Amino acid sequence: MGVLTIYLDKATNLKDEDTIGTSDPYIKFSLEQDNLIKDKDYGDTKSTVKKNELNPVYGETFHFNIPTLNNMELTIKVMDDDIVSDDKMGKCKIKLEKHGLNSTPKEFKEKVYNRVFGKDAYVHLTLKYEE
Repeated sequence: MGVLTIYLDKATNLKDEDTIGTSDPYIKFSLEQDNLIKDKDYGDTKSTVKKNELNPVYGETFHFNIPTLNNMELTIKVMDDDIVSDDKMGKCKIKLEKHGLNSTPKEFKEKVYNRVFGKDAYVHLTLKYEE
């Protein structure tokens, strides 16, 4: 068994999903092994909520226990915390085996929302994998 460590630094240029006030973003991570016949779910976790912030700084660390990086896919969803139901502000996926992760942290800047006009939204994080 190995450990995938995610250090969530920040998100930038998030799109405001609220009509009144500003969005309250949090980041949700889910990890699954993408197999030909049946995918295997390795769970999910989420960051704290940052109230009224479109460029939130998190500085949070998360861990997933996984057997291998083979066919592993990390899904990152940026969500807006609302009373009734949470809105999706952006999303991306990282195929972990393609990045040669090891015990040396590797920085990622992943686009979660593509704007036609204005700046795109990104999540900034660091990943490492130790067996």
